[in-house]
Amino acid sequence: MTEAALFEAFGGVRGMVETVVPGLLFVTIFTINKDLHVSAIAALAVSLVLGAVRLIRKDTVKHAFSGVFGVAFGVVFAMMTGNAKDFYLPGMLYTLGLALAYMITTVAGVPLIGLILGPVFKENLSWRTRNPGRKKAYAKASWAWGLILFAKCAILFPLYWWADTAQLGWILIALKIPPFLLAVYLTWVFLAKAPPPIDVFAEMEAKEQAEKEAEERRRGEREVLDGVADDLYQGMASEVAAEAAADAADEPPRRARHRR
Repeated sequence: MTEAALFEAFGGVRGMVETVVPGLLFVTIFTINKDLHVSAIAALAVSLVLGAVRLIRKDTVKHAFSGVFGVAFGVVFAMMTGNAKDFYLPGMLYTLGLALAYMITTVAGVPLIGLILGPVFKENLSWRTRNPGRKKAYAKASWAWGLILFAKCAILFPLYWWADTAQLGWILIALKIPPFLLAVYLTWVFLAKAPPPIDVFAEMEAKEQAEKEAEERRRGEREVLDGVADDLYQGMASEVAAEAAADAADEPPRRARHRR
């Protein structure tokens, strides 16, 4: 595992762009003309375009769609309340919920980062019972993500009450990428020192191959045994036929001697 591979597992540069651009467009337009409707529609439109590009290119749409839904919730909420700052509130609440999820799942013994990265590294949940060193690394990484996101929320929520829409928007944009990169880097540090993942997919393939080979061996053995049984049956049948023929040949003389 390399740092670049881990970074790509979380969406890479393109994922960051798709996360940042709609909010950046919203705060830029709102800073210029203070028009909530234009800013919200522009942000939603660009997020839809990014999602459509993913679909056309048949790429993974997870990050683009998460951005579309996040922007859509923000637009709906801001339109309902008439407060432009509410455009950011659903995303802030999501960040807080995610921070708590990282910490709670770690306390519960099932760190969320392991659930996310397990399938990526083809180990699924094998780290829970078969790879304690890796489970410990996932726990550290989950604590890192949880605390970093919680610290981000500790900055943003007071600003939601005290700052104006433009100030909150620009600070939120500034806090998009650096905490994410720090969390990814710490995750790489912890996992780089951990034991390698157990490739459960390779194990399943090897098991299936072994079962297939065993079945082929059993089939071959059955064919050999069937051949031996056929040979024995034919031999016994030949002997029985020969004895019957011999008995038939000896029967007339015995009858003749009996008459005499």
